[in-house]
Amino acid sequence: MKNIITKWNSISLVKRIICGLIIGLILGLVVPQAKPIALLGQLFVGALKAIAPILVFFLVMSALCNQGKGQKTNMKSVVVLYLLGTFLAGCVAVVASFLFPITLTLTDSVEDMTAPGGVGEVLTNLLMNIVSNPVESIVNANYIGILAWAVIFGLALKKASDGTKKALSNIADAVSQAVRWVISCAPFGIMGLIFNTISEQGLDVLLSYGKLILVIVGSVFFVALVVNPIIVFICYRKNPYPLVLKCLKDSGITAFFTRSSAANIPVNMELCESLGLDEDTYSISIPLGATINMGGAAITISVLALAAAHTLDVSVDFPTAIILCVLSAASACGASGVAGGSLLLVPLACSLFGIPNDVAMQVVGVGFIIGVIQDSCETALNSSTDVLYTASAELLDRRKHPESYTTDITIRKKEKKAS
Repeated sequence: MKNIITKWNSISLVKRIICGLIIGLILGLVVPQAKPIALLGQLFVGALKAIAPILVFFLVMSALCNQGKGQKTNMKSVVVLYLLGTFLAGCVAVVASFLFPITLTLTDSVEDMTAPGGVGEVLTNLLMNIVSNPVESIVNANYIGILAWAVIFGLALKKASDGTKKALSNIADAVSQAVRWVISCAPFGIMGLIFNTISEQGLDVLLSYGKLILVIVGSVFFVALVVNPIIVFICYRKNPYPLVLKCLKDSGITAFFTRSSAANIPVNMELCESLGLDEDTYSISIPLGATINMGGAAITISVLALAAAHTLDVSVDFPTAIILCVLSAASACGASGVAGGSLLLVPLACSLFGIPNDVAMQVVGVGFIIGVIQDSCETALNSSTDVLYTASAELLDRRKHPESYTTDITIRKKEKKAS
């Protein structure tokens, strides 16, 4: 048994996940009545949702309190890239929706969900989430509140003793390791999730929304392989694709299957370390990116909102489309760092076109139907660009101030240590 486990662990995580996906697909088609298999997916998602908020809280707090006075970081550039990337993703989705207009066959109304009523309500909720009780924020996975309190505690602990700072660093490392253990169980969790989707909905449901899926996935790929390389090239002035493809392979693939930017933080931190990035920057930018860098969410919000507009024959002019780009980017920044966080912001974008809330919530229902693909692609883009934009900001600074750096960013496959 020990030899089997050792051999299994020696296989790369991506290959193991693909095996779990294929097995789950086959079981869902052959034995859909074997419902206990779905429990594996529920346990996996539950574990990710439970540990991810704690991870963000301790990582940000530890990084800030251990940051030396006067240490130089590239956080301003990183935040600008996060916001720019999210806005451009929304623009790409709007253009794609105009080029390939989609009409939906709306499902029954989604129950037990309350969408925000307008921009004012969203801003109010955002501000209230910031000052929410820190313990309540962790329990409810309120990542805006978690981030705000982690920053406050991190700054307050700057003058703490070295022993306290080391203890916080050890806790952050321990939580990161716990997340790695959970992610190592991803093959079994993915098997359960795919089984549950196929056994309950079947392949026909996904195929019936094929055009919608293609527009969302196509927009994600366009941003990942065209827009992002242009951004990297502007910062790097060299071939951007080795860095882009490395981030997609080492971060995007894992995030695709875990469907949680927050849970993918340890993977991204390890990737940043392997690239030789400045730890003072990425220890803050990666947890921050899991909360506000939401290009994939901007794509989902824009595409579904315009699909609703096309379904109801609502005319959308160019100025309104620009407003939608800004609105989707701003809304996406407040989306949750866990699976499906962007869908409840779709009614807000729909309200821009005067679409009734009950119809908008039916569009949310469509989003949940295609969620197994939509949310996976969305999270893969979000998480991989956390590293990509962090690296791009540092590459820009290295180009402007080469004398400040003694090592180069290494864009290569990380060598695995023998266990």
